[in-house]
Amino acid sequence: MKKLLPLLLLLPLCYNSFAQEKNIYHKGWIDFNKNGKMDVFEDPLQPIDKRVADLLSQMTVEEKTCQLATLYGYKRVLKEEMPAESWKNEVWKDGIANIDEELNNLTSHTDAAPTQYSYPYSKHAGAINTIQKWFVEQTRMGIPVDFTNEGIHGLNHDRATSLPAPIGIGSTWDKELVHLAGQVVGREGKSLGYTNIYTPILDVSRDQRWGRVVETYGENPFLIAELGKQMCLGVQEEGVASTLKHFAVYSVPKGGRDGADRTDPHVTPREMYQLYLYPFRRVIQEAHPLGVMSSYNDWNGEPVTGSYYFLTELLRQKFGFNGYVVSDSEAVEYLYSKHHVADSKEEAVRQAFEAGLNVRTNFTMPQTYIMPLRQLYKEGKISMKTLDSRVGDVLRVKFKLGLFDSPYVKDPAAADKLVHNAEATAMGLKMNRESMVLLKNEHNLLPLNKSAIKNILVTGPLATETNYAISRYGPSHNPVISVLDGIKNYVGNGATVNYAKGCNIVDATWPESEIIETPLTSQEQASIDSALALAKNADIIIAAVGEDIDRVGESLSRTGLNLPGRQLKLIQALQATGKPVVMVMINGQPQTINWENKYVPAILEAWFPGPESGQVIAETLFGDNNPGGKLPITFPKTVGQIEFNFPFKPGSQDPQGGKNGWGKTSVDGALYPFGYGLSYTSFEYSNLQVSPEKEHQQGEIMVSVDVTNTGQRQGDDVVELYLKQQYSSVTVYDHDLRGFERVALAPGEKKTVHFTLHPDDLAILDKNMNWTVEPGKFEIMIGSSSEDIKLKKEFEVEK
Repeated sequence: MKKLLPLLLLLPLCYNSFAQEKNIYHKGWIDFNKNGKMDVFEDPLQPIDKRVADLLSQMTVEEKTCQLATLYGYKRVLKEEMPAESWKNEVWKDGIANIDEELNNLTSHTDAAPTQYSYPYSKHAGAINTIQKWFVEQTRMGIPVDFTNEGIHGLNHDRATSLPAPIGIGSTWDKELVHLAGQVVGREGKSLGYTNIYTPILDVSRDQRWGRVVETYGENPFLIAELGKQMCLGVQEEGVASTLKHFAVYSVPKGGRDGADRTDPHVTPREMYQLYLYPFRRVIQEAHPLGVMSSYNDWNGEPVTGSYYFLTELLRQKFGFNGYVVSDSEAVEYLYSKHHVADSKEEAVRQAFEAGLNVRTNFTMPQTYIMPLRQLYKEGKISMKTLDSRVGDVLRVKFKLGLFDSPYVKDPAAADKLVHNAEATAMGLKMNRESMVLLKNEHNLLPLNKSAIKNILVTGPLATETNYAISRYGPSHNPVISVLDGIKNYVGNGATVNYAKGCNIVDATWPESEIIETPLTSQEQASIDSALALAKNADIIIAAVGEDIDRVGESLSRTGLNLPGRQLKLIQALQATGKPVVMVMINGQPQTINWENKYVPAILEAWFPGPESGQVIAETLFGDNNPGGKLPITFPKTVGQIEFNFPFKPGSQDPQGGKNGWGKTSVDGALYPFGYGLSYTSFEYSNLQVSPEKEHQQGEIMVSVDVTNTGQRQGDDVVELYLKQQYSSVTVYDHDLRGFERVALAPGEKKTVHFTLHPDDLAILDKNMNWTVEPGKFEIMIGSSSEDIKLKKEFEVEK
């Protein structure tokens, strides 16, 4: 026996080696478990549920628990770029649910991940195939990996096609274009080897101080749902999963505070359903995403990632979600470390697992979740039935994505032609152009006359900055055209372009200087003076002001919303010269630019545009691009008004009984309302038709309206349809968005825009918290903003 023992110990290794050397690839199927026969789960002709059940029946507890954790990609957690011999000793020797951001060459302050395998694109596709091949061939069951990646600004990959920040995407109000953008993100992901894209963000931004406003489509649930639906559909039409973020009630932490807070939203149940859950419900039911990301925060004292109510009752039973739920990074651990609803990390794991979480994601090794799960099972604290349910959800998505039929990128070389090609570049450029919002244009200062201007001063701290175009959640390493270079390129030799920075984005004591102002230093005064010296000979002053990526974004909430630092002082000094000033805003959240709006003649909101930013801004200032974007979020006049949003309850924002109520104690009204945006041309609405004028509760209402370009320039208009319910059993919003269409019109051209109102558009939450269409009178309102209503017409809903 002593002589035989070493031979017996070698047998498993020999068998494993033999299994790997066998050809597991057959015509029409793959022998993932390497047993020499086609099992039910390996048969592409079998129903997915039968395949899932068969695979589960063959898996060990070790293999099942490995399907419930994320392995963050190279440089974030994974240490090797390519499979290594050491992997056979790692927990993922039994498989893994997904690998996130693998070899994408992210550029970031916090977790940059340079790699040789991100570019050319074909090299990345080949590298993903190599990693996938290791899991298929070197693990016992051969379960393929779901390769996940971010995608809210465009695919989060080296030199992929870039989109404007989501707040800019929201400003386009262009459903067809957002759908096309989703297709580009999905197509690029698929060709590079990614099978699951974390997009869109469906968070509703109701507190303008919140740092992640820049990553949302705005403040209105209907607008977010419509655009989010199109993004999701576009991505999934390309054969990859769309994972929605962040479920739920994530975007209104107390006081708008982000960072380690991210908690305690003061939201009533009715408001939660009407505002914060509405986009998720709509997109889940109408676009059927395969993924949802659970959020860090609590609601009503219950942390979402540990909540059966949120992750099972709401998400699956009420909304019908049938994909898999992945946690936001550290959301599970927060149950123990922040929310203190678990007295140990192991108990936090149990709570999240029982609540309905499928896959834990964190910037730690996956065994920090997998091992506690195994121990919990061993101790009888979690059941095999629940374990199979959680794993089954993950496997079902992998089957739906075709990973068990075709686990590899079929043609890696094709990625070089499919990623960031001419068609995708044109789409990104169009989206940048459509995201421009004209806020003010006194005496038609814009567009500028190129032939009449000989001397241009470009100034401001954002004139040469480019970091706003490179997001932690979007592509890296694309060349960026700054505002200064864009204007120089546009005017060429036709005008002299001078530049002076004028001031930094922030001063030395910011943000404290927002509440304790300090005098200008001699250096700061000199910087402003240098701009003023050049302004003397300028025909026009273009001042690029706002925020950069260190002033707005994740974990970067603000307590004030004025232009940071000395930027207002620069604008005031430039305005005092008497020369015409155009203010270009590059920012991620609304700014309380009251003085600027009163005195600066022209203001263009560019948000955080993509890499073509300087080109598009120049085209817009000089008229080649007629701005047609509309604000997806209200600009308050002061943070003292917050919460100040659309929609709102009657009397909650507009003073009753006259301006300022009984006395002049507050500043009222929006600086710029939701849906607002000017154009270089003019539009007129006419012939509003509503049919039928009486309808039953489950019927549809057809609406049409004519829109005419009454100006001298080609332009886009967004026709906005608002709905007002005259009387109801509970207090409802004064009026709310229920339709919109972006329309391109030549001078003098008229088009008829059609809308269909479905019962869901008329439904409210009644006293019993049931969605109900109540009988009564409704008013259709057509406007160019939520405040500028042009036409109205009533219809009635009968029992």
